Amino acid sequence: MSSSADTASDICAACGKEGDSLKACTACKMVKYCNRECQISHRKQHKKECKKRAAELYDEKLFKEIEQEECPICLLPLEKGNYTETFKSCCAKLICNGCIVAMKMSEGKDLCAFCRTPPPSSNEEEIERTKKLMESGNAGAFNQLAGYYDQGMRGLPQDCQKAHELFLKAGELGCAWAYYYYNLGVNYDEGRGVEVDRKKAKHYWELAAMGGDISARHNIGVVEGRAGNFERAYKHYMIAARAGQKRSLDYVKRGFMDGHVTKDEYTITLRAYQKSQDEMKSDERDKAKEMGWGEWIGEK
Repeated sequence: MSSSADTASDICAACGKEGDSLKACTACKMVKYCNRECQISHRKQHKKECKKRAAELYDEKLFKEIEQEECPICLLPLEKGNYTETFKSCCAKLICNGCIVAMKMSEGKDLCAFCRTPPPSSNEEEIERTKKLMESGNAGAFNQLAGYYDQGMRGLPQDCQKAHELFLKAGELGCAWAYYYYNLGVNYDEGRGVEVDRKKAKHYWELAAMGGDISARHNIGVVEGRAGNFERAYKHYMIAARAGQKRSLDYVKRGFMDGHVTKDEYTITLRAYQKSQDEMKSDERDKAKEMGWGEWIGEK
């Protein structure tokens, strides 16, 4: 029997029964079964092929390039890292620091650059705003509160276990950052509040990368490189570099010099990196960096 999902779409792979109510194998999607018993009886025959196809599907998703999230005000791609953007608990927007500084300089007021809401008057108000967003299932709010517990900020005690739970929820709701930046992946890699587990760290970095986090993707490249999986490592580095990750570009250059990356691959990656940098650049963002804005965001 063919393993193609098209030819086997209406036929149970185990008993040959035809019908419209058959359910596909959740791992490989190649075959269908009429019930769990049929799936179990066919498992020995199907296991090897299923595992191979499931890995291929996972890699298709893992190595897919995702467009960078944009600042809702200037519409430029967010740099995502080094505290170059700020989550606002008033409107749940992630805004680049350039737009925040521009707001301060143009109107001389400490208002939200997006919704014009005044900043919270106390740590308690900030926490209340964040929790209100969480009630509606906002992923960024879960990530934000997790960060406060992780670092012991905004008047909250440092509680790594609580932070871990909130980071996990934020990731499940779609916040890729929760899986990487000072969060789940890094926590497992460094043993921050949990036992060191490099396998779990890599897993969460992969989830973050699939959500568009280029720093997490760089880390996966490092892990793959250390394991001797150079082809996979440089695929990650090139994707991250094309999205603007300077560390990854340095690794791609080194890979070119060592023969792991072709001249065409390096040239294409370098051009894409430069284009990405140009797209993220603005006078306002440069001004924010000059003012050291990223150094004091998120006061305790």
